[in-house]
Amino acid sequence: MNGLIRRDPLDDFFRGFFVRPVDFGTQPDAPAVKIDVKEQEGGYLVHAEIPGVKKDDIHVAVDGAVVSITAERREEKDVKEGERVLRTERYFGKVSRSFQLAQEVDEARVSAKYTDGVLELVLPKKTAAQARRIAIQ
Repeated sequence: MNGLIRRDPLDDFFRGFFVRPVDFGTQPDAPAVKIDVKEQEGGYLVHAEIPGVKKDDIHVAVDGAVVSITAERREEKDVKEGERVLRTERYFGKVSRSFQLAQEVDEARVSAKYTDGVLELVLPKKTAAQARRIAIQ
């Protein structure tokens, strides 16, 4: 019995070459808005990565305990005469993210700040209504 196996080094090279499709200039997928949510004693602190977007193109909506972040990156047409675009990988369009918190948010006291591609939301918790004892007559 011979325990040797004959192996051609080019088999491994060509095996993956013909199986995987080659990507030529397809539109990139929309990037996900990545968030960090921290619970503090009086509310929530949210950091959302939204790079390359102007602060005027970011919209935040709060409905009870549901927070929605929507942003739009607009495409800049800066192709000069004699130039041609060979490849574009940057995403242009709308991205959004919604998530639900454990407690409702006080919409009147929400604050937002956008610095260096990171949106910071301070979401104070809505105070729960205290149960009252009702006197029976």
